[in-house]
Amino acid sequence: MASRLQVGAAAVDITPPLGAHMQGFFQDRQAEDIADPLYARAIVLQNESVAMAIVVCDIIGACRSDLDIARTRVAELTDIPAAHVFLSCTHTHYGPTTLQLAHIPKEEAYTEWAMRKAADAVKLAVNRLRPAKVGVASGLCPEETHNRRFRMRDGTVKTNPGIGNTEILEAAGPVDPEVGLAVFLDEQDSPIAALGNYSLHYVSSGAPVAISANYFGAFSRALQRMAGTEFVAIMANGCCGDINNVNPLAPSPPMPQPHYQVERVGNVIAARACAAWNTIHTFDPEPILGVGIREIEFERRTSSADELAVAKDAYGKQDDIGLLEWVYASEALKLAGWPTSWSIPIMGLRIGDLGIAGLPCEAFVEYGLQIKERSPFVHTMAVELANDFVGYCPTDVALDEGGYETRLCCWAMAAKGTERKMVEAGIAVLDELAELN
Repeated sequence: MASRLQVGAAAVDITPPLGAHMQGFFQDRQAEDIADPLYARAIVLQNESVAMAIVVCDIIGACRSDLDIARTRVAELTDIPAAHVFLSCTHTHYGPTTLQLAHIPKEEAYTEWAMRKAADAVKLAVNRLRPAKVGVASGLCPEETHNRRFRMRDGTVKTNPGIGNTEILEAAGPVDPEVGLAVFLDEQDSPIAALGNYSLHYVSSGAPVAISANYFGAFSRALQRMAGTEFVAIMANGCCGDINNVNPLAPSPPMPQPHYQVERVGNVIAARACAAWNTIHTFDPEPILGVGIREIEFERRTSSADELAVAKDAYGKQDDIGLLEWVYASEALKLAGWPTSWSIPIMGLRIGDLGIAGLPCEAFVEYGLQIKERSPFVHTMAVELANDFVGYCPTDVALDEGGYETRLCCWAMAAKGTERKMVEAGIAVLDELAELN
């Protein structure tokens, strides 16, 4: 039964020190500057029967065991059950190494500290709980989202084939231009928090060794600026494993200063979100709240004995084969020692007429489109890199087509059938939440 909503929100700085190893490129970079701070942003919602936390961290991703550090601490600091903490990552490529990928050292101490700080953000949000109401809307921003996989004249599919490449035939997949937005107001109609959702990979910066929250941070600043007041503004990344903002069929975008495109994209998306906000005429003070989770078995692809033999031979020849091929050889050998399947969480939230499905991967845009199409809710957000990390999860079709996101390594290992499993689990948990009353 619905009861009065209370909402609190907080943001805690999780910027690493200079010198931190940075994730997102094949080369090992160490931070030399800070373009803008990284945050763990939290929204806590509760009524008489349910309490939940939504936390979005400005990091590239995190595995379940690290995220559980935050969950455990939340349960220690508050009355929110660990299982009711929804954690996702923005996937900035200009943050520290919170995942052990390729040859770049993981910042273990930083990762643990950041997870504890994320829990602190939840506690601070609890401290700020007050009567609230929620409104949900969505807009469109097709200009900044492009499928980055293209069919080429030679019959192959290439990821990021290059601006002006005359061998491009057409995009190999769709896009999702929706900008979802949930706005939480207090009793005086002042914003407490806003949660956005858009399917777009990070935006390239001209400052590769400067820490930055990327367009996710720019969105937060811009939305507050447009609203004319300070509040916790969050962009949760949608399904965008095959999406970026580069259109190879158009001229190269201008870059008058290193962070120009990052700020520009954040401004554009925030403008569409702000416009959607202003179409909300009804805010619900008693939305039904719910949390659900489905555990599914994630299965990874494996290398053949011949492929492992080739990888073993290549591993000792870095100077001859180059960094990229050496990394993939080392990844093949590393994966050979991993389990071939394990359990991963598909988490769902209900906030009145809004359903949120969290997928623990860099999901192709088709995952989110299918979940939205089949969702029982009026409004649906599909959030990737949520509650765990299993790397790229392409469609079955894309696995046949090939391309960067399908080349076997510890950040691209999903087997065929993953698409169906994740989408079905996402719909199942949303269907269960829709039955609550």
